[in-house]
Parts: sequence; C-alpha cells; structure tokens
Amino acid sequence: MLPRSHLSLLLALCLPFPADAAIVHRCESDSGHITFTTLGCASNETLQPQRAHNPSLGSRATSPPRAKTPTSAAPPSPQPLVIVGEHDDGCANRLSPQEKRRAIINQQVRPGMSRLEVESALGRPDRISTSNTATRYHYNLKRGRSSLVVLDEKGCVKG
Repeated sequence: MLPRSHLSLLLALCLPFPADAAIVHRCESDSGHITFTTLGCASNETLQPQRAHNPSLGSRATSPPRAKTPTSAAPPSPQPLVIVGEHDDGCANRLSPQEKRRAIINQQVRPGMSRLEVESALGRPDRISTSNTATRYHYNLKRGRSSLVVLDEKGCVKG
C-alpha cells in the first residue's frame, strides 16, 4: 500500500489544472481576408490581439449579460405575404401536383394537364391530328370505345 504522502500526491495530479486564456492574433489583409493565429501576422496585415477563453470541462461558462433591446410600444404591423418563386408547369398551374398524381394513377385526363402527363396517364396516342393551334390525341380503348384529348398551343389539355 502507498504511504499517505504518495497517495495525496497522486490524487493532486488527477485534479484538472486551470488553463489560462490564450492570446490569439487576428490578422486582416488589405483585401479583407481574416486569419486567426497564435503566431505573428505578416508585414502587410493589421494585427489585433484577442483573448480566447475556453472554459475547462465541467466548469460553467459565464456569459456577459445581454444588452436589453428597446421594445416598441406598438406591435409591428403585419406584412403582406410575398411569394418569391413559384413552380410554373406551363399550364397556368390549374391543378396541384397531388391532383395531377391522382388523375394519372386513375388514368383520367383533366384540364390543366400537360402533354407528358396525358401520355403518362393514357399511354402513347393511337393517332395525332393537328389543326390551327390545337392538337388532338386519339385513343382507341378496349371494347370499341375511343377517347379524344384536345391540347392547346402550349401543350396543355383544354377545358
């Protein structure tokens, strides 16, 4: 067993040593590039020493008290909502993406769908005819039934 003096020395070595804050140099070049280093700055850079305090593990870091922000007497007036960017499908966004998905799954064609969405729902047309600005997709379905889809000049289903 160790003598008491050796035991107390061993316990003292296990305690954490308080670390002092380090001096860090903030170097800013003429172009505005900022570098933090513990070494010196280059001759063409401005030097600002800064104190870096890193609290040790297990200690509570105390932050400086926050500055109080001035409060206004009246609450700010609500600003109108501005939509900066919106997806444009080329067909005036008449159908939501959920409605388009549901129509394609159910093999339905609705006004506002694009040519690609019609082909995704019903497949390639059996015959295509064009007159003026309208394009007609002719589908021959099962049991003698047929279907006609009319697309406008933008390639959208007319409604």
